[in-house]
Amino acid sequence: MNDVVRDGTLIAAAEVEVRDHVLIELSDGVRLSARIWLPKLDEPVPALLELLPYRKGDHTAARDARRHPWYATRGYASVRVDLRGTGDSEGLMTDVYTARQIADGVELVNWLARQPWCNGRVGMFGLSFGGFIALQVAALAPEPLKAIVTVGSSVDLYGNDQRFLGGALAGGNVIDWGTWSVAATARPPDPTRVGASWKDQWLQRLHALEPWTSTWLSHQTRDDYWMPGSVCEDYGAIKAAVLAVCGLADLYRDAVFRLQERLSCPVKGIVGPWSHQYPDVAHNPGPAIGFLQETLRWWDHYLKDIPTGVEKDPALRVYVQDAVPPATDYAARPGRWVSEPSWPSPNVTTRNFGLDEMFCREAIGVDLVPVDTPQHCGIDAGVVMPRGDPANLPADQREEDGRSVCFDTAPFTQAVTMLGKPAAKLRVHADRAAVNLIVRLCDVAPDGASTLVTRGFLNLQRHEGMDKTVDLPPGSVVEVTVPMDAVCCEIPAGHRLRLAISTAYWPIVWPHPVAVQVALDPAGGALVLPVRSSDAPSEPARFEPPEHFEPPVPADAVPVVVQPRNPTEPGSERQVHYMPETAEWRLTLGSNIGGGGTRSRYPDGLETESRNQFSCSIRSDDPVSARCASEYHFRYGRTGWDVEISATGTMHVEDDDFVTEYELTATLDGEQVHQRRWHDRFPRSSGGKA
Repeated sequence: MNDVVRDGTLIAAAEVEVRDHVLIELSDGVRLSARIWLPKLDEPVPALLELLPYRKGDHTAARDARRHPWYATRGYASVRVDLRGTGDSEGLMTDVYTARQIADGVELVNWLARQPWCNGRVGMFGLSFGGFIALQVAALAPEPLKAIVTVGSSVDLYGNDQRFLGGALAGGNVIDWGTWSVAATARPPDPTRVGASWKDQWLQRLHALEPWTSTWLSHQTRDDYWMPGSVCEDYGAIKAAVLAVCGLADLYRDAVFRLQERLSCPVKGIVGPWSHQYPDVAHNPGPAIGFLQETLRWWDHYLKDIPTGVEKDPALRVYVQDAVPPATDYAARPGRWVSEPSWPSPNVTTRNFGLDEMFCREAIGVDLVPVDTPQHCGIDAGVVMPRGDPANLPADQREEDGRSVCFDTAPFTQAVTMLGKPAAKLRVHADRAAVNLIVRLCDVAPDGASTLVTRGFLNLQRHEGMDKTVDLPPGSVVEVTVPMDAVCCEIPAGHRLRLAISTAYWPIVWPHPVAVQVALDPAGGALVLPVRSSDAPSEPARFEPPEHFEPPVPADAVPVVVQPRNPTEPGSERQVHYMPETAEWRLTLGSNIGGGGTRSRYPDGLETESRNQFSCSIRSDDPVSARCASEYHFRYGRTGWDVEISATGTMHVEDDDFVTEYELTATLDGEQVHQRRWHDRFPRSSGGKA
């Protein structure tokens, strides 16, 4: 459906003007490139802003063409802007979520409100980076910003992001994201839009480029660097109405619950079964929902004063996932939608299981249970941020459980629904603080299959606060609580819950360099579960099927050919190899295993190619043997114009330092125009010392 209702009358979808490469000049003279879908109406309309670094001219073009016109045909000026230093925008991108980027967002909101076609009311929305920056701009409270929709975002850049997990450095993901930053920020503007200045802008980007990892590894505790983009510093600063959305397979799902609990402005939450994707697209796991329709109700209420009833919606609509056999991918998770009137919910209570009351094979006949974890524990963990690819989710956890200390409940006599954040309370005996504690909660079926439900992390050096580094004398005993990511699932009768505890989780978490003697006192520990009442008076949430704008033929801005991989060599995106002669484990993950990455051809003649690969290795008996490597390749071409970008990155440990190495190569029409190498060392203030 591509028509909309205006005052009871349908408006044809053709009455939308697309303005491409609109340059918006900021206060420092930098001009950002926008694409605007503008309904041809006689009266001003509200504006919706999506601000991203992911290139509206190609990478997000297909998604944008199905989303932004949908809003425009419903009476909104929908605007997609390239972040400074990316796509066709001027300036430089030096990191993520910087104060300058957030200030740019404020300026854009105010610019939109001043346009003659805007009624002065603005909304922001976005997935991932777009959701982050919508929250961050809202925290600066520009007057025209009345509402936002944030999807798959975080409120705490140190405590709940992809760089540090519970104060522990996030292993291979840091170098992989760092390598992507080198390659992605080196991509050029498009000459067909930018004109003759494109090369000067591109060379400026290339010569100014620095790996973002260098900044992250220089701030290994929660210091002032992490504050500007962390809205948890002052929830009260947010005045705009917030619709927070996330998936249960998404690392950032806790943010929905925290926003619901802490915000004083109007706020609603939706948590479904999805990965790190918009919930209306066909990415596993489903089912997808009519997300655009939900957001339209939000925008119509807060930007047009139309009585859509969103203010009467439940505070939280959550998908209760049924138990499933372990798998690395699900087309759809079976389950049901439930509603909660508030969060914390009166329907949820806490249930404790003492570890001394749970079964643990290692605890039989002993007072303390030693935790002696092989370094390759975590090899079956899946990826930090699942995006719906075939090998993203954790496989059967039985082998991981065998590498961990496990405490099992008795089989449940009736089904139990968990909703909220479980936690593990542990009494830890350790001879030093430089140790990571990883806790996993698994659903164990009667046949023994172990499905990961959730997990949590704590660098014991941070047990007094993420802004502190604490050393422990030998023989120390500390009591800690390790929170786990939020869950919403049902454990059937006959199943058990398993709390698995380890001190290694490679490559999700970077290991400490020295083995630490760790033991648990079961009498001082507990598994804490948030249990939803089985007779909670809750109406099930209901959603319409997904809708999108279906562009007319011929499409003007949609890729017409997408080749995700070579169909004659299907391969696997995730491969694990074990070398028994050296006790070394190797993991390889990427788009070009058995394939060829992604190739796209656009109607304006642009052709793009991309591929990437991540690999890591570790010996099961040697934490210092940890190695990670990543590579990214991009190509952009038209007749008479061809650009290629290649970046590689590696990370390992020498003495007491993290060591990173990067290399970037850029070519134009087959001729090298730029090459640079970086070699840096960073003291392990977040990893202990050898």
